[in-house]
Amino acid sequence: MRKIEPGLLPLHVGSVPHTDPQVACELVLKHFPEIPAWPQLPKRSFLENMYVQFSEGFPGVVIEGERIYVDRRRDLDPDLERLYVAYLKNDLSYGAISADYAAGLPQFVASLTPPPPLVAVKGQVTGPISWGLSVVDQDRRPVLYDEILADALAKHLRLKAAWQEGELRRVCPTTIIFVDEPYMASFGSAFVSLSREQVIGLLEEVLAGIEGIKGVHCCANTDWSVLLETSIDILNLDAYGYAENLALYPDEVRAFLARGGIIAWGIVPASEKVHGETVESLVERLHEAMNLLVSKGIPFDDLIASALITPSCGTGSLTESTAERVLELTAQVSAEMRRRYLEQ
Repeated sequence: MRKIEPGLLPLHVGSVPHTDPQVACELVLKHFPEIPAWPQLPKRSFLENMYVQFSEGFPGVVIEGERIYVDRRRDLDPDLERLYVAYLKNDLSYGAISADYAAGLPQFVASLTPPPPLVAVKGQVTGPISWGLSVVDQDRRPVLYDEILADALAKHLRLKAAWQEGELRRVCPTTIIFVDEPYMASFGSAFVSLSREQVIGLLEEVLAGIEGIKGVHCCANTDWSVLLETSIDILNLDAYGYAENLALYPDEVRAFLARGGIIAWGIVPASEKVHGETVESLVERLHEAMNLLVSKGIPFDDLIASALITPSCGTGSLTESTAERVLELTAQVSAEMRRRYLEQ
């Protein structure tokens, strides 16, 4: 049984290129009124870079200009102890995200007070694999390869996700938190020496802190069976570029849908390619993506019943006009799909 009825609704991945939190929230609420997500604003400040945004309070973290790293030469024991005490006590205040790091979050909550009718509200946190491979120590070694720091970062991100979920529940009891894992595209390559068990273990540590609906977003190709083996409720993929790769795992997709899983189809390209697309071309492309799974024995009706519509990735690196077109098309593709299959 699904935790929400997705109803082919549109969903936002997270980042936008705008720098004014109010403008960004108005844009999100305009195009995603049923399931809005608080906007990440990476062009507003380096602190809103997805690898910096959730670093606040992490043991040994240093931010110098537009560089972030963990200084392992420091005595990290006091900060690690504080983290583990907060983790053991489930002290969510440890995971607080200040407005300097996420200006869109308090503005989002304020914009929804008093709350309108909503299906859910969405937030997001950078995943442990991507965070741990991107953030390095003073010797430029990814912190994920330090056993102590890897364990700490998963617990740190768990508390960040849980605190954020509490903030979002102030405006809607049904929350969705996505764990964003772009670096899962590197899993299995010679550049990432992590086992399947390590990846799942780190992800599950973060997911365990989320009481509501849990999702994962990966905007590139990966071993989808790994993500489908976790406890997620929503799988968000770049269906514009990588739908054929998901179709390589029909058994895992079938099992995921059978347990109430939802697929968020990132069918609208979050790039300049969007200017060459229309509602009709993207609806056709979405059908082609779904039919890859239908050809493997998964009923089309099951895919429709379990579908959300999203951009392929965040839009934070785009121009404002291109990002706005991405969000507009996402809403329009959703509306057309609902017209065809739900409004009968």
